[in-house]
Amino acid sequence: MGDVYLAEDTDLRRQVALKFLLPSLASDPDCKARFIHEAQAAAKLSHPNIITIYEVNEFQGLPFFAMEYVEGESLKDISKKQGLTLAQVIDIVLQ
Repeated sequence: MGDVYLAEDTDLRRQVALKFLLPSLASDPDCKARFIHEAQAAAKLSHPNIITIYEVNEFQGLPFFAMEYVEGESLKDISKKQGLTLAQVIDIVLQ
């Protein structure tokens, strides 16, 4: 649903991740609402396996949210490297 970019919060001098709604979806009110709902849902949770949402905003008509940047590899890359089974991948996702 979106593109994620690494950015710098210049006020607090920290790296953040910015997730933008894809331009092709930004004109669809349902997609836009679902995107914002995703950020709101994550912002309500506090858990070591869930990133912190810092801000929800819009830039040049594209909704985005700024969130905690966590360095590491994607689950897809880890799964390929370590040869995880489907059950192991599901276990990680459920966490």
